[in-house]
Parts: sequence; C-alpha cells; structure tokens
Amino acid sequence: MSWLFGKGKSSNEQTQKHSEFEPDSHINEKLGFDPQQLTSVSNIISSPGALDPARLHPLAGLEKGVEYLDLEEEQLSTLEGSQGLIPSRGWTDDLCYGTGAVYLVGLGIGGSYGFLEGLRNIPPNSPGKLQLNTILNHITRRGPFLGNNMGVLALTYNLINSTIDSFRGKHDTPGSIVAGALTGAIFKSSKGLKPMAYASALTAGTAATWSVLKKGILE
Repeated sequence: MSWLFGKGKSSNEQTQKHSEFEPDSHINEKLGFDPQQLTSVSNIISSPGALDPARLHPLAGLEKGVEYLDLEEEQLSTLEGSQGLIPSRGWTDDLCYGTGAVYLVGLGIGGSYGFLEGLRNIPPNSPGKLQLNTILNHITRRGPFLGNNMGVLALTYNLINSTIDSFRGKHDTPGSIVAGALTGAIFKSSKGLKPMAYASALTAGTAATWSVLKKGILE
C-alpha cells in the first residue's frame, strides 16, 4: 500500500531523526541538570550546582549578601534639632508623618464628637435602622470635616517649617512658632484680618506647646 499512502520511513531514518533532538551532554553541563530528569521546580532547586551564585553574573553580587545595599536615603537628617519623637530622614518624612498623624487625630476626634452628637439627636421611638443611620450621618459629617481641616493645617505648617529650617540651618522652637503663625494666617486669609489674627495666634500657640512638650519628652 506504499503506492497509496507514500513510502514509509525506514527505521534507520527514524533513529537518526530522533537522535538529532536528544540534548547533548554539553547542554546539560551548562544548565547544571538534565532537563529530562526534572518533573517539578523542587527538583531544579535541589539539584546540586543548579543554583550556584558563583555561576551568575558578577553584578548580581549574591555571594556578598544583601548588607552592602545600604542606601544613602536611609541616613537620618543631620540638621540641628531636627530629630523628633520619630526618627526622620528629612523634611519629606516630617511632611508625611506629621500630616498623616494630625489627619488621623482630627478624624478620630471629629468622629467621636459626631458619635456623641448623633446619640443626642436620635428621634424618640425610632426604629433601630433610623437610629444607626442618624449616628452614622453625624460621624461622617464631623469626622472628615475636622480631619481634612487639620490635615491641611499640618501640611501647610510642615512645608513652611521645613522652609524656615533650611534657610536658618537648624530647627528650634522660635522657627516652629513663626511657622504656626504663618499657617494660621494663610488658612483664614479669605475670611478677613480678624479671623486671620485669631487663627494665627491659635496655631502659633499650638506650635509652641507642641515644641515645648516634644523637647521635654526627648530630654
């Protein structure tokens, strides 16, 4: 039937073709293992010499460990008086930590006040769902409002304070008080001179109180 289906391949040709696709020994030496003997990733890892760091590129530096990857960004700030309650690498850390912490404090205080306010304003003889909805409405109104305002104040204060410190070359209480006064004035600048003065005095007093308290804790 070879005239119908074509001439079949001889056993010698099949053996020769099969041998062409067999991996050579030098390929196995390069890989460090025989691919035909592997069934899972664990076999590759456990194969002796398969994951030898010395055979990788020299720039990998795995034989040195990871302790040599000391980044300069991890060094703490060397500005006089700049270290506070939390170790800081510079003004960016102060900006992130300070703004985030003040925002969370404002959110918690405002949410607590809203919770108490919601309890006082629950309609009498109202069902449970209405009572819960009343409390949640007051929490979501007071919490984000106070948190957002305090976050903006903290963001502005840290930017101004870091600018003053960079010009003066040190961080101290007088610089913090000036930064607080400017922050309050800018925050209420659209309300007129009187609100600006009140806000400036309030934020300056808060900055002075925090500076004295922080100094007392650190010392």
